[in-house]
Amino acid sequence: MGDIEAPESTAAPQAAIRALLPDKAFVTSRKGQLLIAEVALCFITFICFVASSAAAFVTAPLVEFLMAFFLLFAYSTKFNERFKGFHWPLMDFLRCVSASIIYFIISIIAVSRYTDAASKAAGVFGFVATIVFALDFYVIFNDLANFLKQGGDSTEPPQTGRQDEDSDSDSD
Repeated sequence: MGDIEAPESTAAPQAAIRALLPDKAFVTSRKGQLLIAEVALCFITFICFVASSAAAFVTAPLVEFLMAFFLLFAYSTKFNERFKGFHWPLMDFLRCVSASIIYFIISIIAVSRYTDAASKAAGVFGFVATIVFALDFYVIFNDLANFLKQGGDSTEPPQTGRQDEDSDSDSD
């Protein structure tokens, strides 16, 4: 009986740990790759601003890092599917738009007003992060536009084929 109870007692903690691990399908998807790039670039920019004389801009990369890391965790563990209180794509879209604008502004200031190498590096990584955030909000915008074109019905899968061939119209 002792051998039978041991797997049952270790099965619950293993299931709990497995629930915290990211989903491989999401991590290898385009959205997962963009979020991983955002997290990495925000962290690198944060470190560069900490080491620079432009330390006043350290808050923006830190906040964006935390938000990107939270969304990476939420999407990869499917937390967003269990918690339907927010419209996750819209929240992600607004995060990406604001992040790209903020990163663009602080990168210009860091490169133009400060002369130390860490500020210049923070500005360069900030410009790269601006491009990644802009690409992410472009992808999200296209997904939201397709969602709205379908009438906002989330039960139907998005149509990727030609819509004219699927039509049952008698206007031929």
